[in-house]
Amino acid sequence: MRKTGNESVKVVHPYAWLWEPLEDVPSFVLRAMFGTRAAYVGGNLVLCFAAKTEPWRGVLVCTERAHHASLRGTLPELSPHPILPKWLYLPESAAGFERTAAQLVQLAARRDPRIGIIPQPRKARKRSTRRPT
Repeated sequence: MRKTGNESVKVVHPYAWLWEPLEDVPSFVLRAMFGTRAAYVGGNLVLCFAAKTEPWRGVLVCTERAHHASLRGTLPELSPHPILPKWLYLPESAAGFERTAAQLVQLAARRDPRIGIIPQPRKARKRSTRRPT
């Protein structure tokens, strides 16, 4: 939320309309992750919505490399992400971005086995070994 004068203005993520259909899925969770909004369904990380500058402006499809060919056959607008090639990427600049992004969300909601990875558990923070003085 940003404040302008005496009132607060809620900043809406430009891709919020995409994850809204997932909000009806009981296991849906949305978290911040490295400047993106990461969508989880059934405990699996399925999609990341990035709204920065290229190559971080669009939808990242969290998938195993074994599923790349199949997903690209279904949705040819997808390509491996230029920095994170283990995942597929739909840039906002792609022709038919809205249609393809909505299809990805539908596949994630239906728990298509090609979409989603088991997230790595968070590492526990090391406790300080310093003793209070």
